[in-house]
Amino acid sequence: MRHDDLVLSWPRPAGEWIEAAPVGNGRLGAMVFGGPGRTRLQVNDSTVWSGTPHSPADALADVLATGAGPERLAEVRKAIRAGDYRTADRLLMSFEGPYSQEFLPFADLWMTLGEGSLQGRTLNLDNGVAHEFLTVDGHEVERSVWASHPAGVLCVSITGRTDLRLELESPLRTVHKLLRDNGFELGVEIPVDGAPQHEPEVEEPLRYADAPIDDYDPLGAVVVRIDTDGEVSTTDSALVVTGSTRALIVLGTSTAARDFWEERAPRTRTEHLNTAGERVSAALAQGAETLLREHDADLRQLLGGTSLRIGRQVNGPIDVAEDVLSGRDERLVATVMFQYGRYLLASSSRPGSGPPANLQGVWNADLRPAWSSNYTVNINTEMNYWPAEVTGLAECHLPLIDLLDKMAATGTDVARELYGARGWVTHHNTDMWGWSLPVGMGHGAPSWAIWQMGGAWLVQHAWDHYEFTGDTAFLRDRAWPLLRGCALFGLDWLVEHDGQLDTIPSTSPENWFLVDGKPESLTWSSTMDIALLRAVFTRCLDAARITSIDDPVLVEIEKALPRLRPPAVTAGGWLQEWIEDLPEEDPKHRHMSQLVTVYPLGQIDPGSTPELAGAAVNLMDRRGNGAMGWSWAWKIALRARLGDGETARSLLLEATRPLGFDWDVDAPTDGSQWGGLLPNLFSSHPPFQIDGNYGFPAGIAEMLVQSHNGVIRVLPALPSSWPSGALTGVRCRGGLSADLTWRNGSLAALSIRRLTGDPLETVTVLFDGRREEFTLAVGEERRLAC
Repeated sequence: MRHDDLVLSWPRPAGEWIEAAPVGNGRLGAMVFGGPGRTRLQVNDSTVWSGTPHSPADALADVLATGAGPERLAEVRKAIRAGDYRTADRLLMSFEGPYSQEFLPFADLWMTLGEGSLQGRTLNLDNGVAHEFLTVDGHEVERSVWASHPAGVLCVSITGRTDLRLELESPLRTVHKLLRDNGFELGVEIPVDGAPQHEPEVEEPLRYADAPIDDYDPLGAVVVRIDTDGEVSTTDSALVVTGSTRALIVLGTSTAARDFWEERAPRTRTEHLNTAGERVSAALAQGAETLLREHDADLRQLLGGTSLRIGRQVNGPIDVAEDVLSGRDERLVATVMFQYGRYLLASSSRPGSGPPANLQGVWNADLRPAWSSNYTVNINTEMNYWPAEVTGLAECHLPLIDLLDKMAATGTDVARELYGARGWVTHHNTDMWGWSLPVGMGHGAPSWAIWQMGGAWLVQHAWDHYEFTGDTAFLRDRAWPLLRGCALFGLDWLVEHDGQLDTIPSTSPENWFLVDGKPESLTWSSTMDIALLRAVFTRCLDAARITSIDDPVLVEIEKALPRLRPPAVTAGGWLQEWIEDLPEEDPKHRHMSQLVTVYPLGQIDPGSTPELAGAAVNLMDRRGNGAMGWSWAWKIALRARLGDGETARSLLLEATRPLGFDWDVDAPTDGSQWGGLLPNLFSSHPPFQIDGNYGFPAGIAEMLVQSHNGVIRVLPALPSSWPSGALTGVRCRGGLSADLTWRNGSLAALSIRRLTGDPLETVTVLFDGRREEFTLAVGEERRLAC
């Protein structure tokens, strides 16, 4: 540990999962409980999901068999135009497939030391090591746990004289277990179907296959081995070490789903066990010191490019309960939540490691987790990746792009067969298999189940990666095909009406309006729909210009773009959500879908569209303060984008209070019970949902530096209670990076560097009421006088 590392500390072992410390390498995640006696290391693998590669296609075939398709879509549209909402609801529910699949727990490694006490446990947010100081049977013992990305394994190092007992088990169905004198082999079957927790009537919520399905054998392999100077023996179910002064325990995994993800030929069960074992043996051969050194260098290189300090420099461990959850130093709280969110993203999303961070990152202990711990793409998955580019974690963004490729493949079939459209589509949920159908089992409310804009929002992340990195090869080879396919669907989804182009059916995710006092959700051309399609079309035109692409779709886009309806303002003065000025069932609804125009899309901005920006502020005032972690995080980013640092700060203070009631009880979605932070600083809905943790650093960054619409704005929403601080390596659109320091509420130092991108492009910076413009060569830095 270095003297300036940001280190979280807890005085006691974790008694519950929400008190444990998370470690991860993108593919493997573990929750570290700590303490003497018997303690748990709960392990996840990012590819352990229910379902099979065939799940999306099989579900689409079943939906089509009910009669859903383009002809029924025409009936739906006719019913909506006529105000016949019951008919439209009934017909649309036939478009719903089963639910997307579940992210599942994989294994538990139990470690038993002797009797003793814990002097403290820590989690280093700079190098990802969970560390403990123990007294065991009168001896001083230290235990470190980390998930190594270079080695691809989970590591536990124990030093000091102690005896040790290891046990390995899985909550999934075990089909192979072998205990050797140096460790374990465990083979488990992974369910081929899983129903979400909120569908309690499903007879078989987790269904296993009796035999491989086509070419897919749903196996997961876990191998654990130990290197120690102690004497090793075995019992019926445990490995026992006596007289050890050093022990290195390594855990590795291999899964059939990983073969699918990496598009490789399926391997046999024996090959998976061998693969996991070979990875573990290679790591053991390196030894604890080398493994830790390589892990430390890898994570510091990733996380070290961007750093934030608000207020005083902290040296030494930070007591989570006393220093953070107490809220007594809000500047420290903001600093910690910024770095913690970055740490969690780096730990759950690395290139080549598997699927992207889901609703719980890469950490889940429940066989039926809340909302299946999958990907909810009407806000939550997008928020997971808001901090990726701006806080210097661009490479962590790439697993999401990989998932987009899989959704585009399955979504092409759904667009063609279900809607008679070109391109690709996805809806409310997806999973590692690239699910793109509407979910709901034929009874899901259209307010959330029927939403065809999931791809249109997610694809913005491909554009964002280009905009921040300036990587034109990525734009041409990865982003353009995704954008083009999404635009093709949008062009075919739009319907001409009164000289304009409408989306129909259209919902504003999860919200309802009132007609004759009754809640309804179906209309046409919701503000969010049109904003997302406008963004897709605009990105396509820009991408084609930048990469000199010539494609017939561009002509269609140029004709359609001016026929999209502009945003509207209600008679009450707030930004309108639906095609008409309709009364909301819940004026304080947790979703703020029409404000996608403000953040992250930047279509409404106080400088260029002041009237609409004012209407956005009015809507924010009407919606009120937060309800759960992700809702707070979005509101923080929105207030920052609108230049209101004081309200953004007050929202952050609300969002970082401790949760005030049972963390394991699902709170109502109406916001009547607000969420908060759990003892390990996980954000909650409740229950635990990690998107808030990822959204907080994005919102904090937005308070300090913005770079949308061709202008870098420095300290655009700095609250008065953050008078001093330093932000280093924050990324800006155009391949730029900025360092800034402020004192007494004023900018003290500012420098801009070009990392990549076009050196001929003018850099425009607004700070201290000034505007400066200049060009920078790649690698050049400009220090601006403050």
